[in-house]
Amino acid sequence: MSESAKAHLPVDGGVPNTRFGLIKDRSLQLKDGYLSKIPLFQFILLSICFPMWGAAASLNDILITQFKALFTLSDVASAFVQSAFYGGYFVIAIPASRVIRKYSYKVGLLLGLSIYIVGCMLFFPASHVATYTVFLAAIFSVAVGLSFLETSANTYSSMIGPKESATLRLNISQTFTPVGFLAGALLGKYLIFTDGDALHKQLEGLDASARQALATEALQRTLEPYRLMIMVLVVLVLLVAITQYPHCKPLNEANQEKPSSVAETLAYLSQRPAFIKGIITQFMYVGVQTALWSFTIRLALQMDSSINERSASNYMIYAFIAFFIGKMFANFLMTRVNQDLILIAYSVLGMLALVYVISVPNFSAVWAAVFASAMLGPGWATIYARTLDTVEDKRFAETAGAIIVMAIIGGAVIPVLQGLISDLSGSMQFSFIINIFCFGTMALYFWDIYRHSKTPVASKETAA
Repeated sequence: MSESAKAHLPVDGGVPNTRFGLIKDRSLQLKDGYLSKIPLFQFILLSICFPMWGAAASLNDILITQFKALFTLSDVASAFVQSAFYGGYFVIAIPASRVIRKYSYKVGLLLGLSIYIVGCMLFFPASHVATYTVFLAAIFSVAVGLSFLETSANTYSSMIGPKESATLRLNISQTFTPVGFLAGALLGKYLIFTDGDALHKQLEGLDASARQALATEALQRTLEPYRLMIMVLVVLVLLVAITQYPHCKPLNEANQEKPSSVAETLAYLSQRPAFIKGIITQFMYVGVQTALWSFTIRLALQMDSSINERSASNYMIYAFIAFFIGKMFANFLMTRVNQDLILIAYSVLGMLALVYVISVPNFSAVWAAVFASAMLGPGWATIYARTLDTVEDKRFAETAGAIIVMAIIGGAVIPVLQGLISDLSGSMQFSFIINIFCFGTMALYFWDIYRHSKTPVASKETAA
């Protein structure tokens, strides 16, 4: 087949997509891996995968509070929930990218969803063993599945349509993520937390037998959200399995005959300073996002000792709603204003909000933390798409995308550092100071991009 013919292949390779009653899409596969237009049904189904890791992540924020009381943990020890979760991402991202490189993005999605189901199922034996380390192992297993899922979905979303709309397309998919954050928080609030006194107060003064009984009951409640998630995941994996997806990989036989190795990819990426800066910024972004949400409930409990975990979780829910609003507003602005200026403004406002959090000794500090969550809005997707776009040779796209996902290890590091600051200073409020530096890194990153841009004001077409 000639190169000109290859450049305009239908997304399904010319095979009518009539099984299961699905309608054949007319999008054309372009030579660089992008499509001539977005296949709408496939894009929507792909975007529905995004809330699934949001739900798992926000449940971690609930588990941190629950495990701290049940296992009598320090703030730094409770933060190891996030270390287990984001450590799974870090370890598996490169292997996941090689699977995607050898097979397809769809295979990556199916593997991710399937392993995610297995990880959720591991919570059930973990509840019977009832030790902190076994729960951490179950959380790590969930993260392994999510690493496959997110490594596939983030890069795929940026590729499944025209190149000029890659950043906005990923931002639209990422807009679904707060739905998962909110769902996870609501599941935790109503299925894990209870009314009455805070759990640590309920456990105080009980004899060993009564304490064990209450702890067992509390651990059993942690299973309820995962039962529901397993059912949703089974439906989703079946829908993805029966839907035909475009390959979204460069149409170049030479590249397919000699796929790039990890070493070749790393050598290529190490010569691209813009890619390295993006990785550092993504590390900081995920760090501040995870740390903010890990300790919002703890901050509320510290600032008002009269409330319990269920009441304090409301502020976690408000944070996710603020995050969603912030992201939607940013998506609107990106069609009209330079993206870099938007991210600079968001980062600076986030820093100011956190200065308020650590400076004002009353409950309004919790609301400032909620506002800071709104300023996270467009960060992940914009940094991801910008960083991936620096990889001009798309032979390296899958592994480059995995390395960007590996930057999620910031979610394992920053919360632990914040927990350490809290333990050493004796102030959860003061520990939020570390998040100011994360927002500052983001502001400098986008200022650097804006300063070196040949076109300071992005055209409407570029933003779209």
